[in-house]
Amino acid sequence: MNSKEQIGVGVISLGWMGRLHARSYRSLSERFPELDVEARLVAAADPMEQARCAATKDLGFERAHADYRDLLADPDVDVVSIASPNYLHKEIALAAIDAGKPFWIEKPMGVSAAESREIAQAAAAAGLVNAVGFNYRHVPAIEYMRELVRGGTLGRITNARVWFIADYASSPQGPLTWRNSRAKAGAGVVPDLMSHGADLAQYIIGRIASVSAMTATFITERPIPTTTGFGHSGFEIGDEVGPVENEDYVGMLVRFDNGALATMESSRASVGPRAEYVVEVYGTEGSARWDFASLNELEVCTSVDGGPTHGYQRAWANPAWGEWSRYQPAIGTSMGFDDLKSIEAAQFIRSVLTGEQLAPSAADAWCAAEVDEAVVASAADGQWHDVARVTGTTTFDA
Repeated sequence: MNSKEQIGVGVISLGWMGRLHARSYRSLSERFPELDVEARLVAAADPMEQARCAATKDLGFERAHADYRDLLADPDVDVVSIASPNYLHKEIALAAIDAGKPFWIEKPMGVSAAESREIAQAAAAAGLVNAVGFNYRHVPAIEYMRELVRGGTLGRITNARVWFIADYASSPQGPLTWRNSRAKAGAGVVPDLMSHGADLAQYIIGRIASVSAMTATFITERPIPTTTGFGHSGFEIGDEVGPVENEDYVGMLVRFDNGALATMESSRASVGPRAEYVVEVYGTEGSARWDFASLNELEVCTSVDGGPTHGYQRAWANPAWGEWSRYQPAIGTSMGFDDLKSIEAAQFIRSVLTGEQLAPSAADAWCAAEVDEAVVASAADGQWHDVARVTGTTTFDA
C-alpha cells in the first residue's frame, strides 16, 4: 500500500482556536481521504509553558517553541496556522510570508483594513495560497442557501437580515482583555462578530457596496485580570478597573452592489443570547432563513403563493448540501462547530496541493476589513460610507 504524502504543520498560539486547528488537521485523513495526505503536527509555538507542554503531551506535536520565529525557521514545517490575538496577526503573517509558508489565519486578519491589505498584498506578491477562518461559510445549510440565491431560485434578492448576537461580554465583572483595547483588537464587536455576518452576507448575496452604522459601548470599564485566561474564560480579576476602548454593539444599514438591501446587527454584551447567529434572505420568488442554534436546518419558502400551506418548510441537512455526507450517515444526525473547521483545513490543504485559492482568502479578509472600516467611519460621523474595493483573489463570488 502506498503511503500518504506528509505535510508538516506548525500552529502558532495554542488557545482554543489553535487547538481546534490541530484537531482539524488530524481529521483530514479520515474525512477527506481523496487528498491522500497526512498532516504531520511538527511544531507548535506559544509563549506560555503550559501550552507548550500540552502541545507535545496532549495534542501530538513533535516539538514546541516559545518563539514563533523558531517554528517558521523549521524546515519540516510546510504550512502554518496563525491563531494568535489580533494585534499579532500582521507581524506573524508577514514573517510567515517572508519564510515562504502558506498560512491559515483567523479573522480579523489585522487590527485595521490597512494591516489586512498589507497581509493580502504580500501573500499575493509571494504567490502563497492561504486560508482565513470564516468557518460559518462551510455550514451545509449556508452552502445550500447560497445555491438558492446564486442559482436564482429565490428570484431577484430584495433584502436580507443578518444578526450575530452574543453575551460573552454581558457581565460588568467580565475581565478587561486585549479584546477591549483599540491598539490590540482595533474595533470591538465589529471585527469580532460582525465580520462573520458581513462575510456571510457577501458569500450568499454579493459584495457590500456601502453602509450606514451606529455603535455603542454599554460597559465602559471592566476589572483588570490578575491571571491569564483561556479564550473568553478562566480569568481571575482584581479590584482595579480600566477603560473599554471599543464598541459592544453595532447596528447598520447595508446596500449591495446588486441593489439588494440589508439590516445587520451585532452585540457582545446582550444578556440572554449565547450565540444567536441568524441569516435571512428575501427574494421576489422566495426566501430562506438559517439559525446557528439549528445549525443543520434551513427554513425555505420557494413560492409566492403556495395556497393554504404557504410559508416556510424546514429542510434538513443532507448529502446534497456541501460536505455534510463526510460527517454523518443519515439525515437528522447533526454536524457540529468543530466540523466546520475541518472543512476549512481541507480547503486550505487542497489549495496548497493544487496551487489554486479555494479556501476563504486573505483578499476576502481584507474585503471584510474594509466593510468594518466603513462601519466604524459611519458610526463616527453619521453618514453613509462606501466600502473600498480590494484587489486579489476573493472567493465569495467564485
